[in-house]
Amino acid sequence: MDLIEAARDALADAHVPYSGYRVGAALRTADGTVYTGCNIENANYSNSLHAEEVALAEAVKNGHREFDRLAVASGVRDGVTPCGMCRQSLAEFAAEDLPVVCDEGDGETSEYTLGELLPNTISQGTLDDARNR
Repeated sequence: MDLIEAARDALADAHVPYSGYRVGAALRTADGTVYTGCNIENANYSNSLHAEEVALAEAVKNGHREFDRLAVASGVRDGVTPCGMCRQSLAEFAAEDLPVVCDEGDGETSEYTLGELLPNTISQGTLDDARNR
């Protein structure tokens, strides 16, 4: 199964009673293991979980710290990309050249790198530089 298919399969588990907007993500580790996630909404919107962060958390919980590809799909196949919060979370563990594949539907995808989606990320180096000023 390819990553887009895995992201689409994750859509089935989404809990979206408020928006109705299902998102699935599939994150592949450096050793080829794939972790999936779906969005999980909460009546207090700020407590909602995003598909990418659910997949990332599961991978990290299982000891993975290196990733080589991410795929994201929504139920409407609109080319959804990770939000800014998810981009920053991914940047904690993935290099800026991490490919992010977005499902456009009808077999079409868009592909970006994490660095294209989130240039000038906040990193350990950013924090170190700020402390040293």
